[in-house]
Amino acid sequence: MDHLLPDAPQRFVISHCAEGDFKTGGLRNYSAYRDLGVAAASNGLVQAHVIRMVAPFRPELSVRHHHNVQFQLVYCLKGWFETDFEGVGPQRLVAGSCWVQPPGIRHTVEGWSDDCELLEILLPAEHETVNDP
Repeated sequence: MDHLLPDAPQRFVISHCAEGDFKTGGLRNYSAYRDLGVAAASNGLVQAHVIRMVAPFRPELSVRHHHNVQFQLVYCLKGWFETDFEGVGPQRLVAGSCWVQPPGIRHTVEGWSDDCELLEILLPAEHETVNDP
C-alpha cells in the first residue's frame, strides 16, 4: 500500500539551538517549546518541537487528555518522562527512547525529571488537544 504525502510545497529549513528560542505560553505552562521550523517548511503538514520541562512535576499540573492528530512521536533527549496511557498503562521514556502514540489515545502525564527535554513530532501541525473528563 502506498502512502503518499499531500502535494504541498515544502522548503529547506535548518534550526540551530539558541536558548532564546525556547518559549513558554504554549500548550502547557510547565513546558517551554522550541519550534524547529518544520510546520512552516512542510506547509502545515508536520510539527516538530523540542519541549523542555521548566517546572518541577506536581500531580495537579497534569490532566487526562488526548490529541486529535494522525501521528505523534515523542523522543526523550534528556532525563526521563512518564505517562499513563489508556489501555497500555504507565510508560517511562529515558534519554534515547521514544514512543509513538496512536491517534486519540487518552493519557495522563505522571512525572518528569527536572532536566527533561523531549522531541515531539506531530501530524498535522495544527491540531486540537482535548482535556478528558
